[in-house]
Amino acid sequence: MTVVRGPDDRTGPPPGGADCGPRLRHSDGPWLRAARGADELVTHLRPVQQELGAAHQGLMEGAGRLTALAELAAVRESWERRIRAAQWECGSLAAGLRDVARVQGGTNEAVGSSFGPARVCEREEDRR
Repeated sequence: MTVVRGPDDRTGPPPGGADCGPRLRHSDGPWLRAARGADELVTHLRPVQQELGAAHQGLMEGAGRLTALAELAAVRESWERRIRAAQWECGSLAAGLRDVARVQGGTNEAVGSSFGPARVCEREEDRR
């Protein structure tokens, strides 16, 4: 949200030129930046599983009866599931954030349009 006042008000002054005071305006910028951040997390997580696999390659060969290495395989599988879950969650979050920006923008337009005929503000002199 942004507070806009006076000449910065893109809708212009109301009829009669009275200043209605500060106005709140929706901005989809923060929502879309957050969505891009979530998308970037998905992208950065993509190579992690491959890197994890490469790091474990050949580890089990020649390990003999070391049970710690067998446990390591279970830990690796757990991390792979977590990575996939994080990718899914970030992708879902990005889509949700974009939806919020779209819906909020549409709601603001609809509400603003509905008040169009009633944009007359009381001037300071009239209140005295």
